[in-house]
Amino acid sequence: MILAGDVGGTKVHLALYRFQQGSLEHVRDRKFSAPQYPDLQSIVREFLGAKDQQASDEIDACCFGVPGPVRKNVIQLTNLPWTLDGRQLSRDLQIEHLFLINDLEANGYGIAELTPEQLFILSEGDSSQVGNRGLIAAGTGLGEGVIIWNGKNHIPMASEGGHTDFGPRSDLEMELLQYLRADLKGHVSWERVCSGIGIKNIYTFLRDVKKMEESSQLRQRMQEEDPNAVIGELGESGENELCAKVLEIFVSIYGAEAGNLALKILAHSGIYVGGGIAPKILKTMQNGAFMQAFCDKGRMRDLVLNMPVRIILESRAALMGAAAYAESRAAELSGRSIRAASV
Repeated sequence: MILAGDVGGTKVHLALYRFQQGSLEHVRDRKFSAPQYPDLQSIVREFLGAKDQQASDEIDACCFGVPGPVRKNVIQLTNLPWTLDGRQLSRDLQIEHLFLINDLEANGYGIAELTPEQLFILSEGDSSQVGNRGLIAAGTGLGEGVIIWNGKNHIPMASEGGHTDFGPRSDLEMELLQYLRADLKGHVSWERVCSGIGIKNIYTFLRDVKKMEESSQLRQRMQEEDPNAVIGELGESGENELCAKVLEIFVSIYGAEAGNLALKILAHSGIYVGGGIAPKILKTMQNGAFMQAFCDKGRMRDLVLNMPVRIILESRAALMGAAAYAESRAAELSGRSIRAASV
């Protein structure tokens, strides 16, 4: 059995997988509110039903996808008072093969495990091309990853590209940048405009600077419900002009940065759009603004136009990737492949 985890600042998503005929098979999963627990070990023990220091003798390998750079199997989380040390976790949970990798790296490994039904093709491009892949994922923050083609396999690599400088492309985006520079008192990254954080920033900019109307009903819903969910719902349906404009700007910015990533790594095998936002606003993602910005690269337009763009619909892609990575690394260390044995 493989234990996989997707660790975030607000939640921890754990899952158990096994292999059937060489493919991952989901056993069960559960989400936990991270701030309610003193450490990751407590969450894992509760998930596995373990009452003592030993988590479970059934776990052959484990991998956690974590936000941020992992150095020597250790990471200090930004939004939680946790330091995750792979060696300490391995000892505490009595799991011999336990690994920590960047969350976008985990997503990258998950791509190979997805079926066609778990992907939405936004642009066909030239699917016969072979080469690097790019992964960009707007969720709570903005993750970016590089998946290198080495001539035989695709190898995911972590990146913190979401924290590079936001580059506006229009007069309106220039105003948005100026507004955020003043509000943040300095650096404005792509994450500040292309994420869940970004959606709320764009909304506030349109309301306070561009003076778009926020009705009393909308204001009440924004106070009582998840603001991003409200914006997504009313923007997708077109019921509210302010929310629709927020999504229009958001997907255009998203497409522009996806195109930047495609150019920087020559993503001939395509760009994969992950994260939790895109599947929830598919109508807006398809309205042309994303792909127009993606391809708006001057003399390089034809190059990016031929790169396929696919949206990951599967919400457990990072868990699947973590599970696949755990099995692969454990097989290298032990000389025994659970995946191969299942065929």
